[in-house]
Amino acid sequence: MHTKIWLWLFVLALCAVACTPAPTASPTPAPATGDDAFAQQRAAMVEHTIAARDVSDPDVLRAMRSVPRHHFVPDEYQDQAYADHPLPIGYGQTISQPYIVAWMTELLALQAGEKVLEIGTGSGYQAAVLAEMGDVEVYSIEIVPELATQAQERLASLDYTNVHVKQGDGYYGWEAHAPFDAIIVTAAPDHLPRPLVQQLKEGGRVVIPIGPPGGYQSLWRFVKEPDGLKAYNLGGVMFVPFTGEGLRSRDAEPIP
Repeated sequence: MHTKIWLWLFVLALCAVACTPAPTASPTPAPATGDDAFAQQRAAMVEHTIAARDVSDPDVLRAMRSVPRHHFVPDEYQDQAYADHPLPIGYGQTISQPYIVAWMTELLALQAGEKVLEIGTGSGYQAAVLAEMGDVEVYSIEIVPELATQAQERLASLDYTNVHVKQGDGYYGWEAHAPFDAIIVTAAPDHLPRPLVQQLKEGGRVVIPIGPPGGYQSLWRFVKEPDGLKAYNLGGVMFVPFTGEGLRSRDAEPIP
């Protein structure tokens, strides 16, 4: 009798061991993919290559975190979308490095309700960053017809309804919508075009690279004051050259 009891208890013990579920391991988070991965790269870009280099305007940093740069670069450069260097976008043009985009945007010192003119739409990335700066209206001119069309379609698909793009020679500005509170130029002429200064409000700001084509230029910030322009030379940069018939007119505004 005792032998049967012990045998029964032994079987129950074996069953308990066999039927106890093995402990489950904590689930490993799935690697980020798609837009989630790009969002992480974008946040890292802002932290390590923009904020760390003294761009501090909170609206600029928010805009740089918001605009999906990977939608503004060609497919073959998607893996470099958030690297801090320019990328080719075709037709001899580039999308500027993120730090330069952020720095030039900060230099504009945009306020709510202002109107900004961009010369050189390119892929539309700088225009999108400007559009994220709050209640501002953005007018952008691109001289390459194909890029103007692509940028217009891209910005519309991303719901940037406060950006207006036209194809044309940016040297002459966009007189129909002047005067502007700020003007940003993303290609380098060898002088400051007078039409842009004429289309600037008093108190308005121009941020523009100026220098010889194919070489280093200086980035300038101009402020239009009652007694003329106040000029600030901010150091060396390198942009694609300004093109178009207007450049040959030499209708230059003297640099103080």
